[in-house]
Amino acid sequence: MTEKDTVNKDLIKDDLYMAVNGNWLKTAKIPDDKPQTGGFQDLADDIEQTLMHDFDTMLDTEVDDQYLREFVKYYRLALNFNQRNHDGFAPAKKYLQSILALKDWQDWQNKAIELTMQGYEAPINMYVSSDMKDTENYALYASVPSLILPDKTYYTEENENGKMLLQVFSTMVMKLFKMADFDDQSAKEHLKRALAFDASLAPHEKDSTERANYPEMYNKYSFNDFKKFSSILDLETYIKGLIGTVPDQVIVEEPKYYEALNQIVNEDTFENFKSWLLVNTLTSVTGYLSNDIRVCGGEFSRALSGSKKAMSPQKSAYYLATNRFNQTVGLYYAHKYFSAEAKKDVEHMVHQMVNVYKKRLEQNDWLSESTRKQAIVKLDALGINVGYPSELDPLYKKFKVNEDLSLLDNALNFTEITIRNHFAKFGKKVDRTRWQMPAHMVNAYYDPQFNVIVFPAAILQAPFYSIKQSSSQNYGGIGAVIAHEISHAFDNNGAQFDEKGNLHNWWTKEDLDYFQNLAQDMINEFDGLETPAGKVNGKLVVSENIADAGGLSCALEAAKAESDADLTAFFINWARIWRVKASMERMQLLLNIDVHAPAVLRANVQPQNLPEFYQTFNITENDGMYLSPDKRVSIW
Repeated sequence: MTEKDTVNKDLIKDDLYMAVNGNWLKTAKIPDDKPQTGGFQDLADDIEQTLMHDFDTMLDTEVDDQYLREFVKYYRLALNFNQRNHDGFAPAKKYLQSILALKDWQDWQNKAIELTMQGYEAPINMYVSSDMKDTENYALYASVPSLILPDKTYYTEENENGKMLLQVFSTMVMKLFKMADFDDQSAKEHLKRALAFDASLAPHEKDSTERANYPEMYNKYSFNDFKKFSSILDLETYIKGLIGTVPDQVIVEEPKYYEALNQIVNEDTFENFKSWLLVNTLTSVTGYLSNDIRVCGGEFSRALSGSKKAMSPQKSAYYLATNRFNQTVGLYYAHKYFSAEAKKDVEHMVHQMVNVYKKRLEQNDWLSESTRKQAIVKLDALGINVGYPSELDPLYKKFKVNEDLSLLDNALNFTEITIRNHFAKFGKKVDRTRWQMPAHMVNAYYDPQFNVIVFPAAILQAPFYSIKQSSSQNYGGIGAVIAHEISHAFDNNGAQFDEKGNLHNWWTKEDLDYFQNLAQDMINEFDGLETPAGKVNGKLVVSENIADAGGLSCALEAAKAESDADLTAFFINWARIWRVKASMERMQLLLNIDVHAPAVLRANVQPQNLPEFYQTFNITENDGMYLSPDKRVSIW
């Protein structure tokens, strides 16, 4: 253990997070090109360095794997800043011209399929996903366009941060228009109209808290009713062009938006829409062009995150290429750096955590017998994926780089392949084997519609997990993460899906009411807690807090069952994995839109709910970490 990792044991009783991470925080430096540093980010940075080194050695060699070879070609194009700087905005001009040539809504309608398949934005956002109530089959969903600002709450008159960010965005866009050879007057007019169209969307969209309630996304409309939402757009022709047929129904995520569609899309708004489309396209292509354009195009995102400067050209090329070929890169990383021994050990831990959960459900004293049995059925059906998928997603086998084309042309070719592949799923059975995260991503997830937990290889290393760490350290790290993901099957969202991932109520009314009261207790425990960036919205973060509480509690039970149990090490490693140092801008952004509570609260509040925490550190009502028993929350 290094000096910066030493624990101030005298401080644990008052502030577990600072006791464990205080020394680290004194010396930790946020990289200039990142908004934060800490447990998750440190691992991601290490993987970044490792893979950049590996891929740089491949640039001048023949790569055996045919799919990785395509990635290397793309990475080589991304790194060729001599060519990119020489070309400037030229590769993007034909894509901008397609927008400038649009005459009216009918003209857009005539070209809408082609434009959508090429990745251009639209006033409606259609996509295909598993039907929440029939997850074996795909359904057509209607979502909403993205806003310029992170959330509709930024558009309120009193939100000064929103006004400041729009000014940053506007300044950036004017610079980009100049780089793209637009005259100053037309640039100002396009920007003004684009902002007007963007502002017209915000009142009709949900905010982040509303979007955190997944079941509320499921609003089924017959197709005949759906196509009546617009008197301007021919929704039947558009949708038939996307999926090749007319569906029986459309699932509308945000009905309020579609009920206002005639206000948003009418003859008076076309020029605003056209400029909005132009500005969106202008900002979206900058990362593929010259270095100056790339750096300028990142000004808004850096203002949002608080990053001090743009990534180096080489690092930006690495992320651009790996994001496009993420599953290809993930399999390379996992096969090279994730051992069979670690995979076997973590799978064992997952099964242990499932057993702990099963025992808890069997002994639960507030669920009725019928609900308890159904919960165990769901747990028994839980899918477990550790490390990496068994095979490469077939989509990535379609990516062929043409080195005679520009980086942007290749990127947009891949975008079209991806979008056409996406809509071609409609009418087919759902492929439940696909991973949503690549193996080199430091993260994990539970998918309620597949009832599966997934742990990519990247997170399965210290401080989360190591065969060199004690069992208690591992349970305080990856054990709690594993149980956290299991808990999502029974959080306020996940609990509404059954063992097959279908949205349907398997609770008795009395059990559901009791559970919802417990969920409200969790909301109350966090709501209004102060942070340097502002107050916590308990409703926004409730699902992740329920998962944290269940995860830590179950991991603790598993740790106690081991012969070498050391609860001091358990709680210390729990606090260590949440260490983070972030810019104020990043903290404010997450507080507004992230469904996770701030890291310091994740580290400190959940242990306060556990009697073993008080016993382990001899905490009394005179200590800062003390929480009176009537305020402690225990769900799972």
